[in-house]
This record gives sequence, C-alpha cells and structure tokens, in this order.
Amino acid sequence: MVNDRGTIKWTSIMMPEHIEMLQEMWEEQDYKEKLILDEQQQEEINNKLLMAGVNDLTVELKYFNKHDFYKVKGKITSINKQNKYINIVGQRLPFECIMDVWIK
Repeated sequence: MVNDRGTIKWTSIMMPEHIEMLQEMWEEQDYKEKLILDEQQQEEINNKLLMAGVNDLTVELKYFNKHDFYKVKGKITSINKQNKYINIVGQRLPFECIMDVWIK
C-alpha cells in the first residue's frame, strides 16, 4: 500500500493563493446544514420561549449560525414578536435560527 499524503507533500511548491484556496475548501467541507423544523416543532419552541420569558426561567438554546450549531445558556431578557428575535445573554437571535430549547 502506498503512503500518499495527498496535497500536503505539494504545499511547499504551491503559490500562497492556492494554499489559501485549499484551506477554504477544507473548511467548507466541515460546514453543517441547517435543519428544517416542522410546524409542530416550531410551535413547541415558541411555547417554551414564551413560558421562560414570562416566568423568568433559565433556558439553554441550540441555534444555527454561520454553518455550525451553537449553544447558549441564560435568561431571556426580551422577546420581539414583531421583528422575530429574542435577546439572551447579550445576543440577539432570530427565531428561525433557534433549533431547540431546554428549560433549566
């Protein structure tokens, strides 16, 4: 079996622009896709957010941003239904980015 190192063995003779393009390509391969929530899941998330906002409860949110999933934990400071976003721990998250909610 041949021990092939792929493009690593050629990087010393590549132009910096080519190396940068290869690094971008490798990063794009790690991108994740946003899940599509059905109507029932969205309604459940909205109910949990409203309950946590009214009762001043701590929540943990899973949200999608820039090709990856993130989690944030804290209390909801405000919910803007008109512009469809919430404020939590100094972050403004649009409703469509929120994938799941856990009340702590």
